[in-house]
Amino acid sequence: MPKVSIVIVAAGLGTRMGQGDKLFFEVAGIPLVGHTWRQFDRFVDASEVVVVARKESHTRFNQLAKTIELTKPWILVDGGAERQDSVWNGVNASDSSADVVAIQDGARPCSPLDVVSQAIGAAYEIGAAVLAKRVTDSLKRGNEQSDILETVIRENLWAVQTPQVFRRDIILTALKKVRDQGITITDDTAACQAIGQQVKLIECNKPNPKATTQADLPFIESLLERNDSVLN
Repeated sequence: MPKVSIVIVAAGLGTRMGQGDKLFFEVAGIPLVGHTWRQFDRFVDASEVVVVARKESHTRFNQLAKTIELTKPWILVDGGAERQDSVWNGVNASDSSADVVAIQDGARPCSPLDVVSQAIGAAYEIGAAVLAKRVTDSLKRGNEQSDILETVIRENLWAVQTPQVFRRDIILTALKKVRDQGITITDDTAACQAIGQQVKLIECNKPNPKATTQADLPFIESLLERNDSVLN
């Protein structure tokens, strides 16, 4: 079994949710990010959890840690100016003896752990893997006026999710390259692509929503209750 560190990226502001930090919106009795953190604290494959957060929110995270009754070792580290900087800080702070690092969005609290385990196994074997879902909706490319320009062929298109999972040495090398070259990436697998690293798509057909707007919260709450993840 590989040794696994979980890095929860929780340094964003979530402006699309309106006022306040979306990670601390209450869902089923505790802040949204508390469900994400507790899920991976209970994950049998994980040996530690690293939480990356804005420095000004550290007090709230330390208070949250007491509320959700954690059992695994954990550390809290500062976020960076951009998401990729926060990921860099988190991976560097993880246990140097870890074989694999799984990078998770703080606002994605319902990731199916059996599928995450598959991704960990694939990443340990080939270097990198990511939970993903095949695109089934019709896709259109539009212009700035919201007029359709063309239909995009959806064959072989996937929507990637998190966790995104990597051998620790590989993701550190990849992130260093994009930092050194000033490359902006939208997700962590793009860093691996920059060094020519193969990334395996792990099909996830179970719900794995990320809270992006207020409208996402009722569905997430229903999933948490179904999964018996509510703090009693």
